[in-house]
Amino acid sequence: MNIAKDWKDYEIIDMANGEKLERWKNIRLIRPDPQIIWKDKLFPRQWEKVNATYKRSSKGGGGWIYKSKFPENWQVKYKELTFNIKLMGFKHTGLFPEQAVNWDWMISKIKNAKRPIKVLNLFAYTGGASVACLYAGASVCHVDSSKGMVSWAKENVTSSKLQDKPIRYIVDDVVKFVNREIRRENKYDAIIMDPPSYGRGISRRSMAI
Repeated sequence: MNIAKDWKDYEIIDMANGEKLERWKNIRLIRPDPQIIWKDKLFPRQWEKVNATYKRSSKGGGGWIYKSKFPENWQVKYKELTFNIKLMGFKHTGLFPEQAVNWDWMISKIKNAKRPIKVLNLFAYTGGASVACLYAGASVCHVDSSKGMVSWAKENVTSSKLQDKPIRYIVDDVVKFVNREIRRENKYDAIIMDPPSYGRGISRRSMAI
């Protein structure tokens, strides 16, 4: 297993009882994680220094409990990449820091290709991989069914000063878009695909993947 060990603006401080205590630059969050099955905290006092905690509801879903005031959105950097962070209603922040290992791998492959690389990023979310590929010099087609997530991806591209690089933003159902690309005989050098376990396409029909 490769570990994303090069972060400066993100840190897991402690984990216990199905929760993790994280630092996103200067903001500390507690979020649930079902993979954390042990109970003992290594740094109990650190859990008192938190800005917000996400609590699940017994009826499903959940919400944030704010312990102190902080910006509605802020930025974190990973090496030369900049991402905008916001607290979402289903515990997410708009970024999965563990993916940094994959970003580094993509950047290396694209830079060492010694030729133009065309990337298709499906289920592209807020564009972590799109930003990494653009930074490395690839052209990117970014596809997600959520208009809000695509807008967020544009913000991340701009924050990383890559807005003049070749990227297409597509708000569409992934399966429909891919079928059209096949008919058009469009080809890509690399396809990134990280589908959610459960989501909704633009048709608003539930889709299990």
